[in-house]
Amino acid sequence: MKPQVRAEAETKPVGKKSPAKADKKKAQTRKPAGKKKAPPASRRRLAEAVTEHIVEIVSDSGEGAQRCGQSFGSIAARTGLGIWTVEIIPAEIQPPARSVAGASGNRVRLASRRIMNGGDEADLVVAFNEQVLLSRVRANELKPGCIILLESKWRDDPDPAIAQSYAEVTAELTAAGYRLHEIPMEEECVRFVPDTRRGKNMFALGMLCNIYSLDLALAQAQVRFAFRKKDEKIIDINLELLDAGYQWADANLDLKFAIKAARPRDPQIVVNGNTALALGVVGSGMEVCAMYPITPATSASHYLSDIFEKVGCVVHQAEDEISACAFAIGASYAGKCAVTITSGPGLSLKQEGIGLAVMAEIPLVVVDVQRGGPSTGQPTKAEQGDLLAACFGGHGDAPKIIMAAATIEDCFYSVITARKIAETFNMVVVVLTDASLATAQQPFPRPRFREDWLAPPIDQSAVPEDAKPYDWDPRTGMIERFIPGQPNGMHCLTGLAHDRASRVAYDPEVNEEGIRNRSLKLAAFQRTLKTPPVHGGDEGDLLLVGWGSTKGAIEEAVDRLRAEGKAVSSLHLKFLQPMASGIKEVLQRFDRVMTIENNWCDMPDGDLIDEYNRRYSSLAWLLRARHLIDIDCWGETRGQPIKPGRIAEIARGKLS
Repeated sequence: MKPQVRAEAETKPVGKKSPAKADKKKAQTRKPAGKKKAPPASRRRLAEAVTEHIVEIVSDSGEGAQRCGQSFGSIAARTGLGIWTVEIIPAEIQPPARSVAGASGNRVRLASRRIMNGGDEADLVVAFNEQVLLSRVRANELKPGCIILLESKWRDDPDPAIAQSYAEVTAELTAAGYRLHEIPMEEECVRFVPDTRRGKNMFALGMLCNIYSLDLALAQAQVRFAFRKKDEKIIDINLELLDAGYQWADANLDLKFAIKAARPRDPQIVVNGNTALALGVVGSGMEVCAMYPITPATSASHYLSDIFEKVGCVVHQAEDEISACAFAIGASYAGKCAVTITSGPGLSLKQEGIGLAVMAEIPLVVVDVQRGGPSTGQPTKAEQGDLLAACFGGHGDAPKIIMAAATIEDCFYSVITARKIAETFNMVVVVLTDASLATAQQPFPRPRFREDWLAPPIDQSAVPEDAKPYDWDPRTGMIERFIPGQPNGMHCLTGLAHDRASRVAYDPEVNEEGIRNRSLKLAAFQRTLKTPPVHGGDEGDLLLVGWGSTKGAIEEAVDRLRAEGKAVSSLHLKFLQPMASGIKEVLQRFDRVMTIENNWCDMPDGDLIDEYNRRYSSLAWLLRARHLIDIDCWGETRGQPIKPGRIAEIARGKLS
């Protein structure tokens, strides 16, 4: 049952309030938290064994709920649990405090197995006020009977409107069947910090570690790591808050869960998709990253800025997206393949530069961390709306290789693969990720460096006297790459249509020859691709086809449906342009085929929608055009990852 709870008629930022005199005195005479007494016998309880749980921490922006969630996920991963995190990010940088639209935080899915998506509705929520909690209720993100740990300070707020809102919301949540626990976080945290906005997150982390039977020593190590760049005094205060939350939950909450952990055999790392991308850039041997800051791609450059110079490489922050692309092309032309990282609006601005790289056949890696669009759209929200722009966004015929990362681990290896392809074929390779992967965390085996990830040394030997810079192979369209400085390699590089000697093409035959050979390289690369594997049975009633970050949710939905006895399978595509051979034969083995995507498509039951005007989702367009098969589609553009339960529901409807 969804409670009919209301938001405040007017939401006002809550200013910093002075604690009571007694609380001030406590804060001034703060002592390090010592070892607490064992909880009363009435509070000692056995942990309930569960195979997985989904936990959310939500607050106003700036209260640290995101850090709390990230740290909680990391602690769980170090314990040996499978985790997947999803950031809850407001559209505004600093939305009004205590507003439904301003909810900020993190979702953490914990399981006794490896997981690849954020799951369905939450089992437990920690909320720092009732308004941010409302946003999760209204979005149907909480399970029936969900456990809610809610900051209780608002019940006695001096503002009557706030106190009334809190009382009404809590009453209706309880009536709707949610298991509400009011937690005096402010009262407990003010003993350690005068400004509890900078302390509640660690108190909440301590509570969660106790509730989910996580090792306090591991939690302390994680807090030290999270605040490693801070003063030791700040680290100590946060450790005290962590311990206070842990002990308070132990003494006051009848909640205890245990998820069986399996220690991984190999060393693991826990990073988000953008960090994995940045590590992939380093691992690939690319030495230049040129970009302009843009959400949600920016943190990749931040991480590279911290580490790249240490390995002799350069992060260039250009004055705009166009300059960033041009800088990367120049670096690649000089002999080393470079990367430029951006999001949707930046990809649009880079298109002319990308066209230059295609025409001049200069290797280039472009990473597009997709976000909601068009225009500024939803900068902090997830979407898969750039596939067609990546394939066809430039003017004229500009063949590019388009690939999509499906997991956080895949973000790392995709960049390495992209560099190798770009330099082998002297082409532009676009790697698509999205905000779902960019900010999510997942443990995966620590990569072991391999020499073949790197590019071979730059060839500076003399070019044969009769060689031409664009001496296209008649079968593959491929050329030998000339590097500036090679003896006999002098030629004029141009973005104009040109002949084999790089002279401007003035006649139609020469122009067409260049277009044909650049296209042939795409065909040559396509011959290297293997048909992707089918998840589930090789034939059946329904095949779900996806790409990018939807993989984990689609495959989990398929597993649920097959457990119900339904003949449903899935196919996930890594390479979108070109596509591997054999895909048509896979599609034909199923009675129905439907793509599942995080981009727009018209639903066939719309009032004005019919077979002549229906707009299909991006992958469905490509598959229908390529294979001339009647492929259906379903998509969501809600600014958040698609849930496996929703996919299973749509698939059941398709089968009925």
